[in-house]
Amino acid sequence: MTTRVSLKLQKRLAASVLDCGKRKIWLDPNETTDINKASSRASIRKLIKSGYIVRKPEAAVSRFRVRERLAAKRKGRHTGTGKRHGTREARMPTATLWMRRQRVLRRLLRKYREAGKIDRHLYHELYLKSKGNVFKNKRVLMEYIFKVKAEKARTKALADQAAAHRLKAKAARERKAQRAAEKKAALYGETKSA
Repeated sequence: MTTRVSLKLQKRLAASVLDCGKRKIWLDPNETTDINKASSRASIRKLIKSGYIVRKPEAAVSRFRVRERLAAKRKGRHTGTGKRHGTREARMPTATLWMRRQRVLRRLLRKYREAGKIDRHLYHELYLKSKGNVFKNKRVLMEYIFKVKAEKARTKALADQAAAHRLKAKAARERKAQRAAEKKAALYGETKSA
């Protein structure tokens, strides 16, 4: 039967060298004879370097269960009425939602204006509409912009068509008047000669 050697001194010295408590010191049970021989800080440092004396890691509370629960919460679990404290307004203020929506819409309008997709007049009109709660999200605003642009393009095309038609009609009228004048002049010349 082997007698256990007291390594109290070595543990105290190791704790002093490693700047921690004695409970954080691990002494290799297979190397007790070598450790027992060490009686100075220098020899303790040597044993630490060789791995016979080790500082135990800090005991921390595991985050595993917290991560698991958060993952479940992201899926929508554990969020029923029984888990809620505070009114809906307190949990997610309508003012915050409003600001978030306005910032999204205004950012989009700015981007479109700078890119030249909308002119400053349309920008101002849409800015005021956004403020007046006309668009509930970004998609609705984008659809509205596309619709307005398409309508503008259609009216412009129609206006151009009408202008072209007017020019054509005017030219036809002028030609008709010219032909009539020529006919009249020819007829008038014949009657004179007769």
